[in-house]
Amino acid sequence: MRILFITSTRIGDAVLSTALLDHLSRRYPDARITIACGPAAVDVFARMPGRERTIAVAKRRWSLHWPLLWAQVAPHWWDLVVDLRGSAMGWMVPARRRAVMRGGRRSGHRMGHIAETLGLTAADIAPVAWWDAADAVRGAALLPGHGPLLALGPTANWDRKIWPAEHFVATARALTAADGPLPGARIAVMGGPGAMERALAAAVLDGLPGAVDLVGRLSLPEAAAVLRGASLYLGNDSGLMHLAAAAGAPTLGLFGMSPAEEYAPFGPHAAAVVADGPAGHAPMENLPVDRVIAAAERLLAAPVPA
Repeated sequence: MRILFITSTRIGDAVLSTALLDHLSRRYPDARITIACGPAAVDVFARMPGRERTIAVAKRRWSLHWPLLWAQVAPHWWDLVVDLRGSAMGWMVPARRRAVMRGGRRSGHRMGHIAETLGLTAADIAPVAWWDAADAVRGAALLPGHGPLLALGPTANWDRKIWPAEHFVATARALTAADGPLPGARIAVMGGPGAMERALAAAVLDGLPGAVDLVGRLSLPEAAAVLRGASLYLGNDSGLMHLAAAAGAPTLGLFGMSPAEEYAPFGPHAAAVVADGPAGHAPMENLPVDRVIAAAERLLAAPVPA
């Protein structure tokens, strides 16, 4: 069986789409799956079982990326085409069966919108993260010591989604203090590659001189392996936040200028905390440190799902 799976350009949405891929892989264990996604999201799928090929779809002027993708996939006959972009591509490729996401806004979490593409509900599926033994070894080599790990994600793709650096520093200090829920825990600051990500994380690293700097030092599979071992991930609404939840880390997402009801970290050990103000339009400065600490403590005290 051959499956063409067209998914997002963004890492966060691509991570959420792994829920459908995991469902398809379990339903059709011998399937050969081709994934089309944005260049930034390619590594989300690098270790996926059953992946035959990944096609990086880089945006081009006049939407020429779509004809270029069509030229690569149209010569093949597909048993199933899943198009989470809701594009015409899902209807233009030879296929026995098609599942094309309906456009428009939906109420509720994005996972429900993704699930209904295959006639499922959000309760039927969950995002996953894939890594191998070498990724785990590489990630562990960058983390000195042993014991609990607090992972921080202080970056995002939009500056208005970023919680102030001094708030991250104060929260990390409180959580790892002798009387905190993670006394003496190691702290790792995580982020993507590039000068912008490094600049966004710089103030947090400066305020936590003992923290491990992992900004731009990990591939996405390596980051997933590190996050799997984290006692808590605390971060802005970003692809890394969704990867943390998919990897199984207790994940607390920070929201204000993006809708938590739609993009909160998804999973049985994940939660969101929201700034004061209009839903989806609240300044991140309106999210107080004590509220985040209290939410982290509740999440850490909750039973870990089996």
